[in-house]
Amino acid sequence: MVWKTSGNELPMGDDRRGSGDGPVLPNMRYRRDNDAESNSDDDYVPYVPVRERKKQELLKLGRLSKLKEESGKVKTSSEELDDDESEGQVWGRKSNISLLDQHTELKKLAEAKKESEMEKQLKEEEKILESVAEKKALMGVAELAKGIQYDDPIKTSWTPPRYILAMPEERHENVRLKLRILVEGEEIPPPLKSFREMKLNKGIMAGLSQKGIKKPTPIQVQGIPTVLSGRDMIGIAFTGSGKTLVFVLPLLMFCLEQEIKLPFKPNEGPYGLIICPSRELAKQTFDIINHYMTFLERSNYPTLRSCLAIGGIPVFESLDVIKRGVHIMVATPGRLMDMLDKKMINLEVCRYLCMDEADRMIDMGFEEDVRTIFSFFQGQRQTLLFSATMPKKIQNFARSALVKPITINVGRAGAASMNVIQEVEYVKQEAKVVYLLECLKKTTPPVLIFAEKKQDVDAIHEYLLLKGVEAVAIHGGKDQEERSKSVDAFRKGQKDVLVATDVASKGLDFEEIQHVINYDMPDDVENYVHRIGRTGRSGKTGIATTFINKANDESVLLDLKHLLIEARQNVPLFLSELESENEKYLQLGDERGCSYCGGLGHRITDCPKLEAIQTKQASNIGRRDYLATSAADY
Repeated sequence: MVWKTSGNELPMGDDRRGSGDGPVLPNMRYRRDNDAESNSDDDYVPYVPVRERKKQELLKLGRLSKLKEESGKVKTSSEELDDDESEGQVWGRKSNISLLDQHTELKKLAEAKKESEMEKQLKEEEKILESVAEKKALMGVAELAKGIQYDDPIKTSWTPPRYILAMPEERHENVRLKLRILVEGEEIPPPLKSFREMKLNKGIMAGLSQKGIKKPTPIQVQGIPTVLSGRDMIGIAFTGSGKTLVFVLPLLMFCLEQEIKLPFKPNEGPYGLIICPSRELAKQTFDIINHYMTFLERSNYPTLRSCLAIGGIPVFESLDVIKRGVHIMVATPGRLMDMLDKKMINLEVCRYLCMDEADRMIDMGFEEDVRTIFSFFQGQRQTLLFSATMPKKIQNFARSALVKPITINVGRAGAASMNVIQEVEYVKQEAKVVYLLECLKKTTPPVLIFAEKKQDVDAIHEYLLLKGVEAVAIHGGKDQEERSKSVDAFRKGQKDVLVATDVASKGLDFEEIQHVINYDMPDDVENYVHRIGRTGRSGKTGIATTFINKANDESVLLDLKHLLIEARQNVPLFLSELESENEKYLQLGDERGCSYCGGLGHRITDCPKLEAIQTKQASNIGRRDYLATSAADY
């Protein structure tokens, strides 16, 4: 086809016109060949360049508008080129845009792509958290079946001093801010900076004075008023921060009030129940309670009774106390379940439940036992959960058992104590035992040595005895009498070194511990935090030395590296050189690190703990329990 202009013929492929780059001349007109006979000016149409016609076609097809919507406010190079062309200027592609502008544009596009990757990561994590979240609430069977829910916390007769209540909320916030106390919940009681303001009686005050405790720690400042107010609570604070007194002192006050108003009859009780994951921790809590009970009795208050129910000690010792009426019971889940099943005790009048190291208990597989224990309660109870390490997953799960809970957090959940100097050393597997003697020279006794396996504990113990070191050892394979004797000898200073597995890592309080040695790095960084927390307690400074080598899993070492960075400790070169592809996601969202186990060196998508649990569950699918008592139990 040939187009005719006024005087010139231009074929369709002619470059002078086909590029459409020049300005449109006002006198340039065209007409079709078949209209050649008609020469009137009305038959001529203004010339439109090819590029303009293409744009019009694109607009008709709706493509151009769609492209503009997708690009948003960011002006692409092609649009800028079109703008220039519409002004009649002709240049080569992007020749009118500086390299700096092009770089800025590409950078914006790369950042937008990066953000979308992070959004994708967050969505993936939400899906994983949702899949691992417990669908079944942490409540008793009867409560779940009947749909029983308590809306209001238990009422108590305790109130804060009037002058404290008259103070503005700003004062309370300033106290929390100064002590770094983070609180979540409704109608939070005011923090109290002295034991006198907490209205503790003279017997308890005498017990505190004898221990040399003059003022409350941050967790006690907010925790004790919260518990005395009857509120359910989740208490998270670093090891050695005084969590035990937060649940022990209010319980003694409540039991004293009950005994004064209506004395306990034989076989009645307990009023308060404290559950601990290990025998040693239960024994330690029991001893602390007895210390304050002794001072209450000396101050002419009614006698209170407590009993210890743990494996390895005769049941009749507990039953002797229960027969006279018991106020407080400290127990491990296994022995408590056994006594409840055999109807040796009942929880009809129990209104106070505390789970110490709650997250470890749930991790250790006591979750169903806890549900069963809850079903023995006859009414509403005040529930308290305490730990140094409590990931969000367990916090959310635990809230299902609480009524309008208050969460008190002193420092990050799972953070190491700032009073511990952490030293990490690369030691070959075969050289560990020999190097132990070098490490023992760092400080004076007492020293605590942790190992993962029972056989390692026995080997270390034997080696130290051969070298003339006064050492004792405890682990799950030894009987309770031997374990108790070893811990008592170490506590009294008769022995210089205690070698132990993780049974001694949770909650145990040894005075004057100078040094903790991790013979091997635990597979779970939470256990590491608990282990090193045996030193640097009550404001004192301690040292923790950890042996690592190539046998350790990389994910655990990455967690350790970021834990050291958080605690502002020296990170050795072999640890600082460790890098992960997913380290760029570590600060993503509200939760630092992994929201499942609390590790700082990975996200939930790479959590080794979650992977191990899922692998174990998958291997158990389809297996029959041949030791079950009935067909219904298969």
